[in-house]
Amino acid sequence: MPVNSFENYPMTWKPVIDRTIKPLYLSLANQLEQDIIKGSILPGTKLPPYRELADFLDINVSTVAKAFKVCLLKGLLSTTVGSGTFVSFDALSNAYLLAEGRPKNLIEMGATIPEPSSYEPLMLLFKNMMNESDFAKWFSYSRPNDVLWQKDAAVKLMGKGGYITDIETILFANGGQNAITAILAGLCKHGDKIGTDPHTYPGLKTTAGMLGIQLVPIKHTDGEMDEHALINACKNENLKGIYLIPDNQNPTTHKMSLVRRKALAQTAKEYNIFIIEDAAYHLMCEKPIPAVASFAPEQTIYIASLSKTIGPGLRLAYVSVPKQYKKPLSNALYNLNISISPLMAELAARMIVSRNIDTIIDSHRKNTILRNQLVNAYLSEYDCRGENTCIFRWLILPTKISGAGFERLALEHGVQVYAAERFIVGKSIPEKAVRISVCAPETIEELEQGLKVLQRLLDSLHS
Repeated sequence: MPVNSFENYPMTWKPVIDRTIKPLYLSLANQLEQDIIKGSILPGTKLPPYRELADFLDINVSTVAKAFKVCLLKGLLSTTVGSGTFVSFDALSNAYLLAEGRPKNLIEMGATIPEPSSYEPLMLLFKNMMNESDFAKWFSYSRPNDVLWQKDAAVKLMGKGGYITDIETILFANGGQNAITAILAGLCKHGDKIGTDPHTYPGLKTTAGMLGIQLVPIKHTDGEMDEHALINACKNENLKGIYLIPDNQNPTTHKMSLVRRKALAQTAKEYNIFIIEDAAYHLMCEKPIPAVASFAPEQTIYIASLSKTIGPGLRLAYVSVPKQYKKPLSNALYNLNISISPLMAELAARMIVSRNIDTIIDSHRKNTILRNQLVNAYLSEYDCRGENTCIFRWLILPTKISGAGFERLALEHGVQVYAAERFIVGKSIPEKAVRISVCAPETIEELEQGLKVLQRLLDSLHS
């Protein structure tokens, strides 16, 4: 029997569980999930302590702990040592941000897509390959000699983004998302913890949830991960590693300072955690800052992907891996991929070695700057963050509306943007902000049309 009377007790959650469903902890976990989905308990709610809830339900404390862990690994809950357990702010993001029907003629300004100036030079390279007498070899398995020179191309590409390495470290993946999945699958086990920015790349959240890996938000100072907060998390949360996007952080657009890169690298070395450095946007920077990996090469797995800077269909990522992580990551990539496409690997390598990539990136920068100038003109009255070479912007909203609310409002008016709630981690509070993709609209005219809609909506909220 319960020790206390709960008739007038201020508990934030008073579940009723079906005791005929076994095991009992799954029944409790299912009830918690359903109550979150129904809105009976809201994001940010602090749940009752284990012992208190166990007493209320007249069950063992271990049953409550196991039920909470199930929901924790689904991303529904977050916990911090000394603070308790909370309903995650992103627990319902997929549920309430996906509209039932999409308007016709929708202007896409949500997905991060580079503007399409690279397609023509890529097509010319591809046609030249197809005209070669032995073109059929690219539809077979890769040969050792091909891989060797393609790894050399990978090293050249990484050098352009601010990281100097050698071909012995290089592995291939079918895109940056695939590389992240392989890293987590190869280096982590179910229940491990990875530190991230409070707002982070949704692909990381999806992968972590699938693998049962908990993401721990690390507090920011001046818009970037704080090394003292990281030290605290290493001590109290037993972190296995951290995930960083140092240049044009997705979604906040922040560019990490050199001082902070060195500080985070030093912390990773001192606490023996790995760093996943996602260099998806490094090449768009006109003056790249040395990569975090430069200061902790034995701790950092550096991912240089091509879909965000060259073309979304070029599904290839180069991964520089320290010796201590190479075997488990290589095994994970093999099990996930079998192999990468020799055709894509050859096309990418030729683009890099022939220096066509310099022409493509230069064209991307110029066209992205033109698009951002248009953004600056229409949204000049608002806090719209990001450099002119960034393919997306982070728009801080008037206080009257949340990011999720503005996403729904914009969608009703034919424009897709992505709310901060899509990117939030754990019990972090989402900013009142949306990410705007500058390059997703196919033409400048379509971008301008979308910006006019957003400006009109913002003005109506601001008045």
